[in-house]
Amino acid sequence: MKEDMGKVAEHIKNFILNFVEDSGANGVVVGVSGGVDSATVAFLCAEALGSDRVLALIMPERGVTPTEDVEDAKEVCRIKGIDYKVIEINPFLEPFLSTFRDSESIAAANIKPRVRMILNYYHANKTNRLVAGTGNRSELMVGYFTKYGDGGVDFLPIGDLYKTEVLELARHLGVPERIVTKKPSARLWSGQTDEGEMGISYSELDAVLKALDKGMGVEQISTSTGVSPEKVKKVLKMVDESRHKREMPPVAAVRDLLD
Repeated sequence: MKEDMGKVAEHIKNFILNFVEDSGANGVVVGVSGGVDSATVAFLCAEALGSDRVLALIMPERGVTPTEDVEDAKEVCRIKGIDYKVIEINPFLEPFLSTFRDSESIAAANIKPRVRMILNYYHANKTNRLVAGTGNRSELMVGYFTKYGDGGVDFLPIGDLYKTEVLELARHLGVPERIVTKKPSARLWSGQTDEGEMGISYSELDAVLKALDKGMGVEQISTSTGVSPEKVKKVLKMVDESRHKREMPPVAAVRDLLD
């Protein structure tokens, strides 16, 4: 696995360099949260482009984002020599939440990653950079991301790696172990965890998705992975219902009617 991850790391770094160069961009902006996905992307971008071409935005929410996340994000930047800005998102959130008055809803929670997307693109546009996404294959396949929020990016360096593979790559790159082993959370609200919200562990999710990639059906997936049929069906439903998140908006084709 270590040899495989070495090859994967080099391939992704070449992908990053080529994509940025072909785009005529000066570098990239990465939202660094203190979690393993963004840390891994930050490491890869710094090694591919040089740390001087990477800008990290650390965007905590007061009252929700743990102090340790901010410190871990800063540590990632210190390790790789990346310039960073800490921007608290509360001043941007409060006008929305005070207007809608439903701060407990998932619709309100999704404003947070959308605010962060706006901040990423402001700094990217201002400095002729691209926004490097931090989504992994597991989350992309089941739609566990906010459309036009953390899904609003220019490219996805780790988008073909399952979460469990991202952990292996992170260790290969030297991401601090406390970040690698931290319980994944989008920090949409206090105490929120990704696995808790999805109702399945990443190890189970990845096993199901890999079996699905092989064309297996529900019973076969359950038998081969040990994951209950109920959970397998739930994953397949998530994949199907989130398809719109992974595709460009459909266009009503009318040219044949007019030409």
